[in-house]
Amino acid sequence: MFTFISVLIFIAAILLVLIVLVQNSKGGGLAANFSASNQVMGVRKTADFLEKATWTLAASLVFLSIMASATIPRGEAAVERSLIEDQIDRTIDPSGLPSFPTVVPELPDDEPILPPVDDEEQ
Repeated sequence: MFTFISVLIFIAAILLVLIVLVQNSKGGGLAANFSASNQVMGVRKTADFLEKATWTLAASLVFLSIMASATIPRGEAAVERSLIEDQIDRTIDPSGLPSFPTVVPELPDDEPILPPVDDEEQ
């Protein structure tokens, strides 16, 4: 249902853009292009139709947006987790790692710190 409403929103948005582009801010617009057909529909009726179509499409966009927000699939979102969430769950807790000694242990006095180096071996 959510996908169907999303497609309807997309179609209504495209139609709204086209109707707004057809209109002329000075009152000409679509009626100015059809000067021969003024006897059938008239300039004023074309402007009225375009205005009503604009308001209807705008209202339908608002209504469809509210319906889409009401039909968002919420149960499936918990099942499909993102890769980042999975990686966060698999990370190791740093407080659970073993701690290394911070103090250097002292050596007995009778043992040398470094073994003697022979110059001949190098």
